[in-house]
Amino acid sequence: MPLLRLGFRPLYLLASIFAAASIVLWTAQYAGWLAAPYLKGPLWHAHEMLFGFTLAVIAGFLFTAVRNWTAQPTPTGALLAAIALLWIAGRVLVLTHLGWASAIVNAAFPLAVAAGIGVPLARAGNRRNYFFVGLLALIAAAILAVHLVQLGALDLPGWVGIQVALDAVLFVMTVMAGRVIPMFTNNGVPGARARRLAWLERTVLGATLLVILTDALQLRGWLLIAIVSIAAAAHAARLALWTPWKTLGTPLVWVLHAAYVWIPIHLALRALVELQWVASPLATHALTIGAIGGLTIGMMTRTARGHTGRPLQADRYEVACYALVLTAALVRVFAPMLAVEYYLGSVVASGVLWSAAYALYAVRYWPVLTRPRLDGKPG
Repeated sequence: MPLLRLGFRPLYLLASIFAAASIVLWTAQYAGWLAAPYLKGPLWHAHEMLFGFTLAVIAGFLFTAVRNWTAQPTPTGALLAAIALLWIAGRVLVLTHLGWASAIVNAAFPLAVAAGIGVPLARAGNRRNYFFVGLLALIAAAILAVHLVQLGALDLPGWVGIQVALDAVLFVMTVMAGRVIPMFTNNGVPGARARRLAWLERTVLGATLLVILTDALQLRGWLLIAIVSIAAAAHAARLALWTPWKTLGTPLVWVLHAAYVWIPIHLALRALVELQWVASPLATHALTIGAIGGLTIGMMTRTARGHTGRPLQADRYEVACYALVLTAALVRVFAPMLAVEYYLGSVVASGVLWSAAYALYAVRYWPVLTRPRLDGKPG
């Protein structure tokens, strides 16, 4: 069955359908048209977009990438179907009052993914990528923390699990972007000359890890402002070395640069939040819609094309997906700064743009993800 031949196929399809549908549900809930489920209000939205949508895309990408890195098999067939069903069960259970079942099933998904990539990494002795297993375990712990706080079994600040998981995803994007964006830029744009500096790479990774530690310890004030400001500057300098202005004629590449720019924006906004100059949701959505949304839609199209034997060239449908996601980020982050009285309207507009982008991806890629490779190769 082609849909179960490689991890990105079912998980990208499920993630895109869910991304389109869940934002419509959240927008209706935010506007007061829909009753809150087990996880109340914004917490349900944050949980599902992070542990539902984002984690599904990361899982699909890792199952595909680890097979390439190790030449070892990752879950396919019945095992892959079982992991996908585990993810689906998690989405259903958070809409019920079965809190303990929801906690266990949702935490089990990243652990299943960790096992699915950990075994081939260990067999190949690929120590360079062991940290992905640790990050997935950290995300599983964050999921449990969120649920146990809601169930009254753990006394922690209510959103600490969400924040630490967001930081973990930020670190995953930081690592993967540093590996693939310069390479894709130089391969796809002749004369781009994207480059990396070893000391700057260490600074970027170190500063991002400090952000995780600071949030895990709930440190605030000038220490947090200093750390996120240094991280923002380091990420911006890193992006400049990748010559993003030379990629404008290559959508499959510029979308990755356009998404990455939201990382330093997010970190800079976090400093402004701590100074109480902007609202916290604006910084969060710079990361979630701009960086996560942009990088996932870019990698979902590139991975699906490359691993189904199609040319690495975006068509008008894919460019429309990119434009919709990035416009959703602009509307959600900057419109409230310009006109606070239109805050609710900006939330609804951003949600509609996001849903349209991922609905278009699901329709466009359904036949791609459910049919064999064009070149007849496995995968």
